[in-house]
Amino acid sequence: MIRISNLYLKPDYNNDNLIKKIASELGCKKSDIKNVKLFKRSIDARKKNDVHFLITADAELHNEQKVLLVTNSKKVTQAKPYTYIQPVADKNTGKTVVAGAGPAGLFAALILARAGAEVVLIERGKPVNERTRDVESFWSGNTLDINSNVQFGEGGAGTFSDGKLTTGTKDKRVRKVFEEFVSHGAPQEILYNAKPHIGTDMLKSTVRAIREEIVRLGGTVYFQTQLTDIKIDNNRLRSVTVCQNGTEKTLYCDNLIIAIGHSARDTFKMLKRRGFAIEPKPFAVGARIEHLREKIDASQYGSFAGMPSLGAAPYKLSTHLKNGRGVYTFCMCPGGVVVAAASEKNTVVTNGMSYFARDMQNSNSALLVGVNPSDYGSDDVLAGMYFQQKLEEKAFLAGGGDYSAPVQRVGDFLKGNMTSSFGEVLPSYRPSVKFSLTENYLPQFITDSMKQGIIEMDKHLHGFADNDALLTGIESRSSSPIRILREQDMQAVGFSGIYPCGEGAGYAGGIVSAAVDGIKCAEKILENKMHRL
Repeated sequence: MIRISNLYLKPDYNNDNLIKKIASELGCKKSDIKNVKLFKRSIDARKKNDVHFLITADAELHNEQKVLLVTNSKKVTQAKPYTYIQPVADKNTGKTVVAGAGPAGLFAALILARAGAEVVLIERGKPVNERTRDVESFWSGNTLDINSNVQFGEGGAGTFSDGKLTTGTKDKRVRKVFEEFVSHGAPQEILYNAKPHIGTDMLKSTVRAIREEIVRLGGTVYFQTQLTDIKIDNNRLRSVTVCQNGTEKTLYCDNLIIAIGHSARDTFKMLKRRGFAIEPKPFAVGARIEHLREKIDASQYGSFAGMPSLGAAPYKLSTHLKNGRGVYTFCMCPGGVVVAAASEKNTVVTNGMSYFARDMQNSNSALLVGVNPSDYGSDDVLAGMYFQQKLEEKAFLAGGGDYSAPVQRVGDFLKGNMTSSFGEVLPSYRPSVKFSLTENYLPQFITDSMKQGIIEMDKHLHGFADNDALLTGIESRSSSPIRILREQDMQAVGFSGIYPCGEGAGYAGGIVSAAVDGIKCAEKILENKMHRL
């Protein structure tokens, strides 16, 4: 297989155009090419009058070695396919409980089950189909289920998102994650798109298929089963206590993977009581900023906006202010909606979500300001968590105390005015919204930074500071407020057999990095084996 990089193709290219381009680059005939597969595809929109795809493709030829010998192109190399080496369990691996069925927990359990290890996956929430009904019910104005919502349930918080698979990690296991998603029903294009996404609609069936395979391989999955305590003897794990449908049970195990997600605040408190080494970490807070999708598309793609091959336009913006604060956009959802993501009573939390088609009227993103432990007002290791919680309670009151979200037009926010009516951008948040000053739920150092950030970002994305754009709050769950410290072998500091894992433990920042961390924890268990000896 030959890999050809940096192929320039117009937005409306077809497969024949691609093959012609490859043949020209290789100096061969089209008939010499047996098969072509995309390896990477990105959109270059730096020049609005010349938006195009940059493609890396793998070509199978009848005479590959001959072509490689005669080509002088620096774009051409020998393709080296990635192969994941599945580890194998033995009698010393023991029994593993995985707490949390988000990406970290699902992939950890999958690797362990494939290895032939005894694995029990527990999840405080419900299976994804039941969870979806609970979430839709809450969005329709009914009661919040504190254990079945956007944060808790099969698939984790990422299930009700854009299903973005972009990541900064360079770990080779990223490819494994992508291939597993595709083999369980995700679209093939995530293997080559530079900014891949699955979408909430497809991600639900994908995570369910992964869980079904874990069971098929011999794993056990318990829903509505929450980790409530850990029994440790002589610094070694002995068992865990769980609450299963209101009944307390003991599960004896040799290993525990703590993949609880960034919102399991009751579990954070339990870990603190049990003496785990925890440190507060920086995260970010702010609000969701929502624009008309067609305006974002036009700003990004110029006259090419609206072409089906390009889809809804993403963006990623950041700026570092003179006051030392970083302001950035996060979890951008092209053609998506702002969703109610609370997991505790009397709080408002927002997140962004889009379906695979990304064809809704608005595009939204989190607009976040970095906060540090010095901002939390306490030396408690859980101070960041309490800082989040306090702001979420303020947002609940600012929204009227009925899970409506506080909303303000960007033009009014920049001028310090109360919003009295909507412009061309209508809110997508359900169950409802209420006009409120953003300062009613966010401290001044954050709102001042947001104002400066919006003005700076508008210089890079025209229309970002549009008067009619909306700020809907609060976005507070960008990442975990803590890190559960672990050793090089990924076991918790001071304890044997316990593996803090994923985003909730402070070691990941999205679906892919969490899944990779889950794989690594599973591998370490198979490598470390009998910790109890």
